[in-house]
Amino acid sequence: MKIAVVGATGLVGGEILKVLEERNFPVSELIPVASERSVGKQIEFKGKPYTVVSFDDAIAAKPAIAIFSAGGGTSLELAPKFAEAGIFVVDNSSAWRMDPTKKLVVPEINADTLTADDKIIANPNCSTIQMVVALKPLHDRYKAKRVVVSTYQSVTGTGKAAVDQLFAERKGDKDTKKVYPHPIDLNVLPHIDSFLDNGYTKEEMKMINETKKIMGDDSIKVTATTVRIPTIGGHSESVNIEFENDFDLTEVVELLSNAEGVIVQDDPKNYVYPMPLTAHGRDEVFVGRIRRDETQPNTLNMWIVADNLRKGAATNAVQIAEYLMKNKLVETAEPVA
Repeated sequence: MKIAVVGATGLVGGEILKVLEERNFPVSELIPVASERSVGKQIEFKGKPYTVVSFDDAIAAKPAIAIFSAGGGTSLELAPKFAEAGIFVVDNSSAWRMDPTKKLVVPEINADTLTADDKIIANPNCSTIQMVVALKPLHDRYKAKRVVVSTYQSVTGTGKAAVDQLFAERKGDKDTKKVYPHPIDLNVLPHIDSFLDNGYTKEEMKMINETKKIMGDDSIKVTATTVRIPTIGGHSESVNIEFENDFDLTEVVELLSNAEGVIVQDDPKNYVYPMPLTAHGRDEVFVGRIRRDETQPNTLNMWIVADNLRKGAATNAVQIAEYLMKNKLVETAEPVA
């Protein structure tokens, strides 16, 4: 299958290339795409060099699927042009997520809603993805009424410049370009994306609105506080869920253990619980610290960790592409010799 990766020179773009290779996605021809200033640069895929091409050249090459990770403005402008050419677009930005005409997909939850007509498919926010993967099997069994989530998010979610700022500060370099309004090393910023009139940030509202859309249930009440911390391995979340129905903790663990894409790490007596350090480079969502909230009925606490560049972005997008191919929603190229 001919695949384009739009934003191939960025952090997530590089991760998409890695995931395509690791999952042995049948790429017959790779088309790396980036902005004009990166056209002509070389990237490597499966040990071979590929030359970065322009958006127009990528459309002319007619890939079957284009995985976008190039920012919302680029997606709004270019995704429709790719779609008009008959190319499936899996978009990592927030541009199309809340568009009622576009599907917002986490494959473990709602890939079965996709059809051959869904030419632009939205990849959810990284923090939303890992939470709903763990929430869905519990919602199906006990019906979630209210979710309170506080996140502890890696600087990799902001991009390479943020990682550079963290390590420059760690070395005492005060002249590096600042991505955040305050130092990030040895600090915590209760601020991800811009603030809105209601006092929440865009990131918090993404989690609130996207959760309802993915789960297909507007009755779930969600409130979020999203926080940036000086880590690079992945995002962590403290999640408190109030259900309509009571639950048995043993059954909760069993449901999570059997859920697609979830690994339970819950043995606190032996210091076993999810951490960014151990989630780094993995595609699964890790869940631990599973315990009853003793302050009110039918309420559960969980700690959820996932690599935000993998399941939170690249892996989820590649899984969508895999679903399109497996279910013959997209035409495959001739077999590779």
